[in-house]
Amino acid sequence: MFKVLLVDDEFFVRKGLQKLIPWEDLNYTIVGEAQDGEEALRMIKHLQPDLVITDIRMPILDGLDLIRCVKEEGGSDLFFIVISGYHDFDYARQALRYGVHDYISKPVDDEEMIAALRKLALNMSRIRIAKATGEDHLNGSVLEALVQANLRLEEAGPYVQALGLTEASGFRYALAEIHAAPGELHVGLKQFLKALSYLEDWTSDIPVFEQDRGRFGMLFTVERLIERYGGLPQALEKIRTGLTKQLGTEVSLYTGGTVPNIADVRRSYKEANEAARHKYAEGGGVIEYAQIKDKPLYVFDLSPGTVSKLIMQVEEGNQEAYRQTLDGMFQIFRAQRYTPQAVAGSLSRCTTGIISVVKEMDGSIEEVQRLKELAEREFGNWNLALLKERFLLAIMEAERYIAELRKEQSKGDIKQIKKFIDAHYFENISLKSIAAQFYMNPVYLGRLFRKSYGRYFNDYVLQLRVEEAKKLLRQTDLKMYEIAARVGFQNADYFVTQFEKLEKVSPTEYRNRLIIRE
Repeated sequence: MFKVLLVDDEFFVRKGLQKLIPWEDLNYTIVGEAQDGEEALRMIKHLQPDLVITDIRMPILDGLDLIRCVKEEGGSDLFFIVISGYHDFDYARQALRYGVHDYISKPVDDEEMIAALRKLALNMSRIRIAKATGEDHLNGSVLEALVQANLRLEEAGPYVQALGLTEASGFRYALAEIHAAPGELHVGLKQFLKALSYLEDWTSDIPVFEQDRGRFGMLFTVERLIERYGGLPQALEKIRTGLTKQLGTEVSLYTGGTVPNIADVRRSYKEANEAARHKYAEGGGVIEYAQIKDKPLYVFDLSPGTVSKLIMQVEEGNQEAYRQTLDGMFQIFRAQRYTPQAVAGSLSRCTTGIISVVKEMDGSIEEVQRLKELAEREFGNWNLALLKERFLLAIMEAERYIAELRKEQSKGDIKQIKKFIDAHYFENISLKSIAAQFYMNPVYLGRLFRKSYGRYFNDYVLQLRVEEAKKLLRQTDLKMYEIAARVGFQNADYFVTQFEKLEKVSPTEYRNRLIIRE
């Protein structure tokens, strides 16, 4: 809002102005009233208004002296509108010499005042933006104001003048989208304008503003495009490919229809943004509103069955299968004309589902960074090819991590199994019975045990039994069949055979050697 100070020695004039003008609708707010120039000077220092609307004839310090004092004190940024009931050319001429914005006669006509305020707001907006940015991109700020305003034809004049389009007719709004990942998008307004200026000399005069991050709105004069390139489609494609080359990343161009005058540019702006919603359905490039206006879009997510299938295939580590599923998903996005929001929703269900698998396996989502970024960030600037590429990389990363988690879990399981074997080796255990107890396939368990400990299951159990038998032979006078039973052998002869196989002596010889040494 621009701050306004009203200065007039007539109370009812000040109150009348407040009620007469729709200040807020025009982006103004009344911050104070003064009844003479001297009071106004004090209030200007305190309130720092953007605009002073002042009468000329006032006691103590009149309007012209007020303006002169402000200018002498360095108030060159303050705007003035002078109102007066005195139809005196000398007053008007002196006011203009001081740099007042407008001179309006009493009684104030509301339409005349509104027109003056609207024009002034545009000028002050341009100056404010230029100061804030330190850049001379005023045409862009005017264009931004233009597409956001509901203008009548008679109100378009200030915009036409500000944009330097007084001789032009036939306009088209275009939206350029830079297709890059969020962390890779380094194109700001300066870079975009520089890239645009490389195409043709005259493009430096095209009004441009940054509509969203990575999206830049442009206003083209249709007759100049046709004059330059011989046709509108050729011109738009030339600009798109030129920007792609200069910026080093793919660019798409979405355009509204051609409108006859500046007051209708808002319509072309809305149409260009509607064309952008068809980018996945049309495949990018140049998309004109005329080619999509009668085509429906699909706004729902993918079926739960397709999402579940992809998640299961990633969890299983079946890369060939999930690649095929992913190909099918992206073919559906294009063929059934999914909106960007529907595509985002569908992929979000996939990413959250896979992340849930990681969490259920006690994994860290920091280890699936690509998937985490897809879940957390918007990818509205990506085209379908880039989106598919990045999504595939993300689920491949997740698939590898899930496989690692499964290995870790398997290691945890085999440790528990080994502890069980160590505690029960003397019982009648087998690979099959242990596998059944731990709900595992016996063949898989045998391979896992050998991979984890470098020994076959049967060899490990035999080693445990023989070591315990040697201890009993050293410390007790138990008979051979008693020792065999205690260490898990149901047959004493088989015990002796296996002991000899491992120790190269019989159990009796092992005990006798100990006795001889004593």
